[in-house]
Amino acid sequence: MRCSPRGSWWLLPLALGLGSSADALARTEARSPYTKTQTYSGALRFLRVDKGFEVTERDPDAAYLLFRYVTTGRKQPSSGSIEIIEASDQVKIVIQLAEVPSYHEQVLRDGLLHKLGQEYGEPPKREKPPAEKGKRDGKGSPEAPSN
Repeated sequence: MRCSPRGSWWLLPLALGLGSSADALARTEARSPYTKTQTYSGALRFLRVDKGFEVTERDPDAAYLLFRYVTTGRKQPSSGSIEIIEASDQVKIVIQLAEVPSYHEQVLRDGLLHKLGQEYGEPPKREKPPAEKGKRDGKGSPEAPSN
């Protein structure tokens, strides 16, 4: 049985090394005990000053950073990103590095969290979101409206 070249087009990405792998799609997440603004500012300083990476794009309002880095043994720089996402009661950090094993992301995450702790000290106390209307007060009855 002969294989047609037209029927083998899907093999091209695999031959070029573009097939999916766990490390290529990996991302590392962490929770920051600091505010979104503190975490973003700390991440920017960490990348530019501490690591010496070139920040290619940044947006403080959307809270993301795109950067270039060179790993040991490689000549060409690779791309990376850090996103800071504010949820109701926490700030999440998402780190993605292209073309390297996921432990590189974990090392970057640990370094960033250490820097935040050094720069800002004790994390600020977060207020709990107000209770939703109609929730029970813990005694089995709805909360009484205040007058």
